[in-house]
Amino acid sequence: MDQKSMPAARLAPLRKDELPELKTELDAAERRMGFIPNSVLIMGRKPKMVKGFQALSASVWDPEGKVPMAFKRLLAHVASRSAGCQYCVAHTGEGAIKLGVEQRKLDAVWDYRHSPLFTPAERSALDVAVAAGCVPNAVTDEMFLELRKHWTEEQIVEIVGLIALFGFLNRWNDTMATPLEDEPAHFGETHLAKHGWTIGKHAR
Repeated sequence: MDQKSMPAARLAPLRKDELPELKTELDAAERRMGFIPNSVLIMGRKPKMVKGFQALSASVWDPEGKVPMAFKRLLAHVASRSAGCQYCVAHTGEGAIKLGVEQRKLDAVWDYRHSPLFTPAERSALDVAVAAGCVPNAVTDEMFLELRKHWTEEQIVEIVGLIALFGFLNRWNDTMATPLEDEPAHFGETHLAKHGWTIGKHAR
């Protein structure tokens, strides 16, 4: 992979010690992920934005939610792939494995419509995630009717909230050319390259 052709981050991530008022939020992110995402370190120039983003993110990833957490990672993964955000594709792929998704299911998510590893309920939600990641939005009434066959209204709000959160992250990271951290970059190169994954616009 020729990293010389990749542009540097358009705004450099700040250091943790430059963001004392965000210590609580950054410590929580580091505990949860094992590192502080560069996306948040770039956003740190507006601490109120980080706090607002973290509050929304915490509600979307609520462990008491009605949609399985690991499946949410797969939804975020395909929505980000549909939007073309390689930073989020690497993060969500690695996150799915950490939450217990088998590698073979992550590999098969590119062919979820035909793979026996996915249930009709999962396929209906993944269809919406792929279509919602497109510009313009490609979700149809028929897709939504299929979604309603398998998921409650509360679950649908969770699913669309998750997809919408990653709509923000996809725009943020592609626009900022956020550099990938070592751990998700290694995961992408090791596990996602066979599906056409490249670091793309994101430098390391």
